[in-house]
Amino acid sequence: MAAVLRSGRCFLLPSPGPRGLRPPGCCSGAMQEPPPLAARPGSPGPGAAAAAASCLGALRFDNRALRSLPLDPSEENVPRQVPGACFSRVRPSPVQSPRLVALSLPALALLGLEPPAAGALEELEAEAALYFSGNRLLPGAEPAAHCYCGHQFGSFAGQLGDGAAMYLGEVLSPRGERWEIQLKGAGLTPFSRQADGRKVLRSSIREFLCSEAMFHLGIPTTRAGTCVTSDSKVVRDILYDGNPKNERCTIVLRIASTFIRFGSFEIFKPTDEHTGRKGPSVNRNDIRIQMLNYVISTFYPEIQQAYSDNSVQRNAAFFREVTKRTARMVAEWQCVGFCHGVLNTDNMSIVGLTIDYGPFGFMDRYDPEHICNGSDNGGRYAYNKQPEICKWNLGKLAEALVPELPLEISELILEEEYDAEFERHYLQKMRKKLGLIHLELEDDDKLVSELLETMHLTGGDFTNTFRLLSSFSGDLDPLKLEDFLEKIAMQCASMEELKVAFRPQMDPRQLSMMLMLAQSNPQLFALIGTKANITKELERIDQFSKLQQLTAADLLSRNKRHWKEWLQKYR
Repeated sequence: MAAVLRSGRCFLLPSPGPRGLRPPGCCSGAMQEPPPLAARPGSPGPGAAAAAASCLGALRFDNRALRSLPLDPSEENVPRQVPGACFSRVRPSPVQSPRLVALSLPALALLGLEPPAAGALEELEAEAALYFSGNRLLPGAEPAAHCYCGHQFGSFAGQLGDGAAMYLGEVLSPRGERWEIQLKGAGLTPFSRQADGRKVLRSSIREFLCSEAMFHLGIPTTRAGTCVTSDSKVVRDILYDGNPKNERCTIVLRIASTFIRFGSFEIFKPTDEHTGRKGPSVNRNDIRIQMLNYVISTFYPEIQQAYSDNSVQRNAAFFREVTKRTARMVAEWQCVGFCHGVLNTDNMSIVGLTIDYGPFGFMDRYDPEHICNGSDNGGRYAYNKQPEICKWNLGKLAEALVPELPLEISELILEEEYDAEFERHYLQKMRKKLGLIHLELEDDDKLVSELLETMHLTGGDFTNTFRLLSSFSGDLDPLKLEDFLEKIAMQCASMEELKVAFRPQMDPRQLSMMLMLAQSNPQLFALIGTKANITKELERIDQFSKLQQLTAADLLSRNKRHWKEWLQKYR
């Protein structure tokens, strides 16, 4: 039995029948024996002819990325530096007794696969478990791992790459669309470093569910087609408490137009002055040109066509479009309370998709400084920092495009486009969330800001507050208003929750010293603290002090007053 996602809804369905998910024109007889892994990716193995008759075996591959970008001449599958290449050929590592946990019919439909006929899930599950665990290779698939670098938590980390993900190839759909498919958790690659190339069931389910949820929320994202688990085990310290346990190896099929990212262009970076690390392909501007030609012609063909005779103008138009897509994407995140958690440059898509679901989270109580990643001690990737961090990452992409796009051009584009596009899209989306559709006023942005401030002061639940506001009629009847205030007060935090949220984070003596230092030695203060952090700490102290004076009844009355004031403006 596996979970099947149909049109955004997930069902647990039995596995009764002999027929499977079919591409248009695919035969619907009993499943044929799938081929073993080919000796070389892409070449037919002993069972390839049988696979052609199977449902997934009829997918049509055209692996343009491997034809257009340099391949690693070595096939040694051990952790190592990979100079002068964008991809390394790899082999998925088989797992024991693979079985399907979940699949998304809407995601698989991108590849041209039709929904299964009645009672046809058994073949679908069997094929998906074999092919999308990595135990069998689809005809035309050419497994490879992508080489990229990245700035992690603000510091250049050197070569990273697909340490647990494998490019299988690019499927051409009947509609003429091109989709890269990837296995995440299929085993070791040259980029695995000290890891084992595996993922476990809990993290794989999280990625599967969030990928599809984000898509159905209308947010640009990679997709998840299947989640396959197994009896193979790896050891993980689940709670990071020194008590490791065995967990099941699990593989997710990821689908996107491309998984190329900002960090893909950082493989040319010379030695970083802060970390001493460098990319594996320093001084290979020829490869940078190849990558730009491939990415722009494949994913931005209208730009390639418009500027085919001027590469600098073409590259500028490309960077402008990446900037705007990124701004719109993060605006969408902010509007649903999504926190990515690891916004390193290697986790930023070159086509503006949400990629690499790790320690992500959705806010419950509205907290602009919400941190979903337990290892983000400094709050670099907090909810309210996401827009500025994405802009910072675009700045690193701009640096990585030099000399093919001069920095003075890209920096001007970034300043002209990013903030304006983010603010425009964010306000447009927030207007829709609040039902401000027929009339747009200059003060709408102020109304949104005051809503968020009211949520913060009262500890309002981010999602549930918007949901509740959809039932607000604007009726002037005092009884109806009071009834609505009772409902919205139920979404607010308790006294205990607010005290935790506003608890001061600095020792009083440390705060006193910082305040004195800010006055007496601003230069030294700038090295160890910021005015913004001190201001926030003083605000926390003020709010915490006020809470100490309140009873539960006082808090309820205060919360209702805050919401009544905002609702009057909203009405």
